[in-house]
Amino acid sequence: MKRLDAYIARNVMGGTLLAMLVLGGLDTLFAFIAELDEIGRNDYGLIQAVVYTALTVPRRVYELFPTSVLLGSLLSLGALAANSELTAMRAAGVPIAGIVRSVLRAGLMMLVVVVLLGEAVAPMSEQRAQTIKSQASGEEMYRGSAGLWAKDGQRFIQVGVVMPDLRLLDLSIYELDAERRLSSMLRAGSASYQNGAWILRDIERSHLGEAGVTGEHVDEERWPRLLAPELFSVLAVEPRQMAATTLAQYVTYLRENDLDSASFELAFWMRFTTPLSSLVMLLAVPFVFGSLRTGGAGQRLFIGLLIGVGFHLLNRTLNHMGLVYGLPPMLSATLPTLIFFAVAMLALRRVR
Repeated sequence: MKRLDAYIARNVMGGTLLAMLVLGGLDTLFAFIAELDEIGRNDYGLIQAVVYTALTVPRRVYELFPTSVLLGSLLSLGALAANSELTAMRAAGVPIAGIVRSVLRAGLMMLVVVVLLGEAVAPMSEQRAQTIKSQASGEEMYRGSAGLWAKDGQRFIQVGVVMPDLRLLDLSIYELDAERRLSSMLRAGSASYQNGAWILRDIERSHLGEAGVTGEHVDEERWPRLLAPELFSVLAVEPRQMAATTLAQYVTYLRENDLDSASFELAFWMRFTTPLSSLVMLLAVPFVFGSLRTGGAGQRLFIGLLIGVGFHLLNRTLNHMGLVYGLPPMLSATLPTLIFFAVAMLALRRVR
């Protein structure tokens, strides 16, 4: 049985890799074409566009993983069915459940790799891509391991996280005097842009003078001038690009400040349901073998696309309906996968 598991896993992984290369290649190509419109903006040239697009590949692989698993499995296992290999397996006493277990084991091994890619590699790669684009586009900012740094006259501003709704987390402002010596330092838990000004909250300020250092705490301050909000447009981190740990921290911050966190909670739960949906899709593969023995690769590809597009549309529809109608984000994220799982299990029980 171990040899059979390895044989099925090799076929499933090979088909998934092929599907990923095709889908990922097309997606990356279209993304690069879209970047051509940005070429010529200050120092943003062809090389920067190529590097930027290449750095977004890990995120694209993560997002395309469920569809790639489905298409790759249909193509590879469908080929086994067309060659009567699956019939031979069943004739040798291997049940459908055994084939399903072998397929799921292969999917689980790929899942572990993709989760590591999505949680460890993709966020850093995406951050680096945004930094390259912002610097080449002429923004006076630098993003490194210590966060985002910007200069405004005699001020040096450091930001831990830039959120897509113009919220800044872990903000520090260092001010120099005329002799370029540090005169004051400010730390704020967060800052948001509202009605033409920056609102800083949970402020700790320190003044450095000849008499020593004096400090004060302020709950909230309004700053008409800090940084132009347009500078953050290219650096904002979209929820789907963030790691689960970062999303969890930001959701906690929003809840503690009585702010709407539904969209970020949805993105947090989707970090788990997106890779898991690939395993659910694998359950749908065995019950189409019978009809695929007489069909070619084109038919298998067509069926895979139908299932993949159907799941994608169902997923997006229920996600957005959940946000509109106030459903719990966890339910909105898991409901499409649960529905697909129930349908797959019902169909699987009918296989003989």
